[in-house]
Amino acid sequence: MPTLAALMKRIVILISGRGSNMQAIVQACATEGWPAEVAAVISNRPDAAGLDWAAARGIPTVALDHHRFTDRATFDAELAAAIDAVGEGAGADLVVLAGYMRILGEPFVRRYAGRLVNIHPSLLPAFAGLKTHQRALDAGCKFAGATVHFVTPELDHGPIICQAVVPVLADDSAERLADRVLLAEHQIYPRAVRWWVEGRLRLDGEQVTQIDGLPQGWVMPG
Repeated sequence: MPTLAALMKRIVILISGRGSNMQAIVQACATEGWPAEVAAVISNRPDAAGLDWAAARGIPTVALDHHRFTDRATFDAELAAAIDAVGEGAGADLVVLAGYMRILGEPFVRRYAGRLVNIHPSLLPAFAGLKTHQRALDAGCKFAGATVHFVTPELDHGPIICQAVVPVLADDSAERLADRVLLAEHQIYPRAVRWWVEGRLRLDGEQVTQIDGLPQGWVMPG
């Protein structure tokens, strides 16, 4: 993938709940002056609290209740149509999954290849899927963390943009560990999105390089 030019980009964020990572990205975009705008926030759940948060800040929102659709392909097609309708039909430059709890079908993923990113609460490729924190504790891991990656058809896989390492403490529960990992997510996800927006990432096969040589991994305090 060629280096992306640092032009004004349209970001669409997909959520399923309160969207705390969405909030972190919106706030960073505004305060850091990215050459971008969050053009829409879309949820598969009409009751997602993040929709109200975004709407209160003047961000267009769309609620697409996945229960109204007969199959995944039909829902994905409607979701793609909503994404492509932003910016008066100009569409999204980047689609960001921020706590979006629906598996996307292969045609959808390939449609946005190279411009579809996700954050997962583990150090991928370890612990793809759900219940990552409890699984890390059960496995006796001394470190956990979060991974920002490009989305590919294989669930919770794809080229890794950056990672944050979070120490596992002796008295951790899954909930306590999850809270600390989430704080790390709020730091690294905006950073990764900004890199994409500003054309600071190069994707070569499975390898993602930050072209300025900035670190793509961090160890967070316990």
